[in-house]
Amino acid sequence: MAELHQTPTSLCCCRKSLPVSGALCVGESGRPSAGPGPGSPRSPLVDVASASNFRCFQLRHFHLDLRLNFAVKEMSGWLVLDLVPVQLGVCTLVLDSHPSLLIHSIDCKVPGAGLDEPVSLTYRVDPFTDYGSSLNISLPTAAVKPGRLIQITVRYTTTDGPAIWWLDSELTCGQTRPLVFTQGHSVCNRSFFPCFDTPAVKSTYTATVRVPDGVTVLMSASRSSYSKQDRVFQFSMEFPVPSYLVALVAGELQHVDVGPRSRVWAEPCLLSCAVKKLGGSVERWLGVAEDLFGPYLWGRCDIVFLPPSFPIVAMENPCLTFIIASILESSEFLLIDVIHEIAHGWFGNAVTNATWEEMWLSEGLATYAQRRITTEAYGEAFTCLETVVRLDALHRQLRLLGDNNPVSKLQVKFEPGVNPSTLMNLFTYEKGFCFVSYLSELSGDVRRFDCFLRDYISEFKFKSVVAQDLIDYFLGYFPELKDAAVAQREGLEFERWLSGCGPPPYEPDLSAGGALIRPVQDLCDLWRSTDPPDLQTLSTFDLSAWSTFQIVLFLDRMLDHSPLPHDVMVSLSGCYSSLFDGLNAEVQIRWLQMVVRNTFYPDLPRVRAFLHKHDVHGAAVRGPGCRGDEVRCRGDILPDAAPPPPEPPTDAAADPVPDQLGSDQSERTFCSVRHPPRFPPSLLHNLTARRHDNRLRRTWDDRRRRHRSAGRQRLGMTSRVWPPPRRPDAGCHGDCSRFKHCEEEKFHSRDFKGLNRGGSGHLSNPELLKLWPAAPRRFV
Repeated sequence: MAELHQTPTSLCCCRKSLPVSGALCVGESGRPSAGPGPGSPRSPLVDVASASNFRCFQLRHFHLDLRLNFAVKEMSGWLVLDLVPVQLGVCTLVLDSHPSLLIHSIDCKVPGAGLDEPVSLTYRVDPFTDYGSSLNISLPTAAVKPGRLIQITVRYTTTDGPAIWWLDSELTCGQTRPLVFTQGHSVCNRSFFPCFDTPAVKSTYTATVRVPDGVTVLMSASRSSYSKQDRVFQFSMEFPVPSYLVALVAGELQHVDVGPRSRVWAEPCLLSCAVKKLGGSVERWLGVAEDLFGPYLWGRCDIVFLPPSFPIVAMENPCLTFIIASILESSEFLLIDVIHEIAHGWFGNAVTNATWEEMWLSEGLATYAQRRITTEAYGEAFTCLETVVRLDALHRQLRLLGDNNPVSKLQVKFEPGVNPSTLMNLFTYEKGFCFVSYLSELSGDVRRFDCFLRDYISEFKFKSVVAQDLIDYFLGYFPELKDAAVAQREGLEFERWLSGCGPPPYEPDLSAGGALIRPVQDLCDLWRSTDPPDLQTLSTFDLSAWSTFQIVLFLDRMLDHSPLPHDVMVSLSGCYSSLFDGLNAEVQIRWLQMVVRNTFYPDLPRVRAFLHKHDVHGAAVRGPGCRGDEVRCRGDILPDAAPPPPEPPTDAAADPVPDQLGSDQSERTFCSVRHPPRFPPSLLHNLTARRHDNRLRRTWDDRRRRHRSAGRQRLGMTSRVWPPPRRPDAGCHGDCSRFKHCEEEKFHSRDFKGLNRGGSGHLSNPELLKLWPAAPRRFV
């Protein structure tokens, strides 16, 4: 994000003109043809996750004018859309919206057509899915013609939608001022502002944000300015972006420059730690990425660290990456996650998947690019070690889900109404990475493939593509491969890659990481015997000198072979538990899973201490959807002493979820509830109770008053009959129906995303996976 100047006038430009990408590799005689490419006749693009009629219009630009009210936790203002109809006879504009948006009025201007003054429009809001609704706006048919610009202004107020997270001051890191942030991926921003909420539509945008004194506002924009007198922030994104990449954060934020085009933003209590962890690395990583994939297109590459309430590990919002502050505990995972978000600057942000059914076009390519960057910056062995950890997790997930589970497809066709966030899984990342690695192997030389990706970005930058665009461009770039019919190679057909279930048909050669991986496997082999290894043999393995990824790989593979004999666990604890206590939470959580999985009572107090340290005790007990009288804890979650927990009741009604939590009693030590707690396995990143409490702390009476007020506003402003507030069902913790689905959206489907995109091998451990019910998978 651009520097914030204390001037009330114009926006300040933060980027220089960039050279045009697309330089050819040495030895190439001319630019390759894109093959059939995106211009070939194809069936019309369909995005079942969007209710909008985005194919009927060209969105040239939009402007947001918002006022933030922290006292009542609302954003109010208006949205202006610059639209050009592209079809004859269009009389209705349909936008994606959400029940949490209170629409006050909509009007239209048609410059140069006799409608320079706003004309009020009629509209209605229809249900669409459990994660949104459709806003149907009737247009003045006489003035709406193909190619003629129209301006639609929507005045609205946001309430408690899934995209907007209001944090009271005690829920922030500094606990001094409240904070608000938005998280739009993948279909949440329709609760931030009415939009074409599909990655197929990109446009530029501007924003004006009015805030109370002492609040700093940041947005995913390339330019910004600030008027201190008026307390108004202005932003401009000069490059077209899809709606899900529009993001905002406001609170007590300060910054330090860490490079010529990058700075770190955080609350004051976090800033020095964040700067120390990143140092000058961001500019180094950007330089390596530019050498590989061409110029960085976005000007700024700033990073803002957010409290543990942030629902995922990191988000690649252009110009301003959002990242959870708790990742600062682990330098290696911080490195991987930041580099991954930087890679999205090329793959995902510049070139975007046109539908969420092909999310691998963003995540698989970004994962490949991330590993090319780490290979150039830190060596091939480091990259191979990290890749082994991820691929181990992928195969572990396959064993849990089964090879025929449709979630393992790269192109997952889902029914209308299914939240695209449920597609965010390891297959999107790792199977997508393997396919891109296979294409690199086909090209014959990794440097030649780097040139292909560089020209791919140049060809499709600021556009949205489908898988066929990538494949056509690849075969056009390498005509010898097209002539050899590599797309139909038996067992490795491109169609099998995209539409087939199960493991990747090809995995890259990771033998270059043998020097780091082999000692891990040797140590695992020693501990897998029925008797503990002798101390002299163990002395050759110095875990204190190992990297975090080596220790994580060791513990993950030991978890795969648990339960272990009691004597082995006693020896393991004696050798390593004190060492693990001093390491980051990525290591600790895996060791503590071994403790639980093996019913190792002497170390159970360590588990309880970890839960309290990271404030997840309440989350484990008070998962969203649970009432206090429905929680039945065993031994206060974890006992202080070594004796085993009491036997579970024999009444099936009293212990309703044995299959979900596992048949072994030790796997049910944490808690039994009628509605299992919805939290993902990574306790460090996602198991903090703070983000749950941010919703649960509001009383039913407060929400009932807000809903009644919203109903009165709607009845007075529109013809739509807003349903009166209903008493919630028994298992909803006082949430009415629409807030119930918001809760499920945040803590169910969206956690499936956060579960797999962070740097923790999230699905690598079956024990905590069994404690977290999988997101619904309604695929066809």
